Amino acid sequence: MKEITILSGKGGTGKTTITAALATAGQNLVLCDGDVDAPDLHLILTPDIEESHVFEGGWVVTIDQDQCTNCGICAEYCRFDAISNNGEGHWSIHPFTCEGCRLCERICPSKAISSERSTNNHWFVSRTRAGRMTHARMGPGEENSGKLVTRVRQKARELASRDQAEFLLTDGPPGTGCATIASVTGTDAVLLVMEPTLTSLHDAGRVIELVKSFQIPVYALLNKCDIHPGMTQQIEDYLESQQVKLLGKIPFDEGVVKAMIQRQSLTEYAGASPLAHRIRSVWDQLSRISE
Repeated sequence: MKEITILSGKGGTGKTTITAALATAGQNLVLCDGDVDAPDLHLILTPDIEESHVFEGGWVVTIDQDQCTNCGICAEYCRFDAISNNGEGHWSIHPFTCEGCRLCERICPSKAISSERSTNNHWFVSRTRAGRMTHARMGPGEENSGKLVTRVRQKARELASRDQAEFLLTDGPPGTGCATIASVTGTDAVLLVMEPTLTSLHDAGRVIELVKSFQIPVYALLNKCDIHPGMTQQIEDYLESQQVKLLGKIPFDEGVVKAMIQRQSLTEYAGASPLAHRIRSVWDQLSRISE
């Protein structure tokens, strides 16, 4: 089994659209949506959920007002300024500034502070028309996205091994954060989806640097290549200088929007047949590269 991870330097380049199209172009594969902070792959592939699991996130800390003696020690030692008093002896912890270090819980002399792991995150095993898929949903502001990516990838690998799948296709998150690192570690190849904009070029450079640091082969696909020919040429020159092979160029096409409305991938939607041919060519190259 070979794993191919799809990445982008920034959001909005068409990474998930391309992933879904590659998934329906290929055969004998398992899918993993590693963009756990903002998953979209399910919107196209409409999975039927077979398993649902809770993923424990960061620590949620609370103060029992009945036990609190209003000593203020917790606020004094909180380096994140997450604990405040309303002026009437009522202490509270601000969830968006609290880092969950639990120091306040340990030093509270009256044992009025307690914590528990957040259960506002879930991961799933589903069946789609393109194959089995693992994916997740995180609550707003939740932590440990990198660990959740690792969990869904681990399960996807188990499924691929059990089902004797030839490929594992992972839709990774944009950027170069910890969730991206969790998506890249141990993969066999990376396809970087770009668009002809200066921000895409800048951010893609950071992704290329990251992937190369793991000594993982990286390839590129240029989406909406005809909206800025000058920028397209600049990106092609940059990729050549970095020895990153460009596997294909996809022109702008209104059929993409129509396909999304129908919840179909570009290799399924009849109105996007010219794009489908190019994407199938990219898949053919990827499948040979990973041999």
